[in-house]
Amino acid sequence: MAFQKLENRAVGAIVLVAGVLALAGCGGSDDAKPATQVAARVNSDEISVHQINNVLARTPNLKPEQVDMASSRVLERLIDQELLVQRAIDKKLDRNPQVMQAIEAARREILSRSYMEQFAATAEPPQPDAIKAFYDENPGLFSERRIYTLQELNITIAADKVEALRAAVSAAGNLNDVVTWLRDNNLPFQAGGGVRAAEQLPLEALPRFAAMKDGQIGLVQTPQGVLVIYLAASRPQPLDLAAATPFIERFLLNRRKADMARDELKRLRDVAQIEYMGKFTAPAAGAATEAVDTPALLGNAAAPVPEAPAMAAPAAAGADALSAQALEKGVSGLK
Repeated sequence: MAFQKLENRAVGAIVLVAGVLALAGCGGSDDAKPATQVAARVNSDEISVHQINNVLARTPNLKPEQVDMASSRVLERLIDQELLVQRAIDKKLDRNPQVMQAIEAARREILSRSYMEQFAATAEPPQPDAIKAFYDENPGLFSERRIYTLQELNITIAADKVEALRAAVSAAGNLNDVVTWLRDNNLPFQAGGGVRAAEQLPLEALPRFAAMKDGQIGLVQTPQGVLVIYLAASRPQPLDLAAATPFIERFLLNRRKADMARDELKRLRDVAQIEYMGKFTAPAAGAATEAVDTPALLGNAAAPVPEAPAMAAPAAAGADALSAQALEKGVSGLK
């Protein structure tokens, strides 16, 4: 964690800094001094206000009235970080081959992500007819949207036993019957569940959820095994086109950015001279671009349909709303 500050110094020149000077006292006075942009001095080094603002910009759901308190907490984190960085430099860890490799890897990630974000920023917003088409094609998300109360069994199971599980689920009168069958067959599982809106479910599986009735049990195969889902209850909460438009627009735009990124990677590969050496050989046709984590390069732009306003979790008041997880996301850009 502390070593990332070293990388932050290395790329600090690309951070846009707004140098705003404020005069104290009467204008033109010999006593006028510029307002400091230094938040703290730690031995011989400084922590700037801009570093704090950079972290705050990465902290989600931060309300204006929370900024001062969050700034103080971020500053303390940065002071701790600076102390560790100074000790690392004193011990010449910045010359350690592994540390140098980590810094170089972070620099390459920042540059590649920056290019892809700049390239994808040229994507044009979807037109109204595309938004309307998406709305009509996904009634389970919008016009027939429901809030689902689900009970789940996440089951680890071998492929040759899936059909037997499927038969047990079909014959079960309730979820307890499935649990009994799993225990009788010594199959490990984890129970879970909760209340989820339609947009919080996998888009490709939503039609199956929309077709389920209260009290029904469904089975979904996952990469790790099988998920048995019991629909305990549901209630309608539709979104009309006007309310859904901002979410559809963002989803389609993000999907377009992801498509652009994949196309750009393919184009760059097509025009580049790539020669595989030693034990490495060229992948099968079409596999090269699939191996690249394009959404990660875009900062996860290709995210699922956003949550509807009615399902957004209410923020707690005061210090409770400034969760450590939220600040951790913000400060991660400087670690």
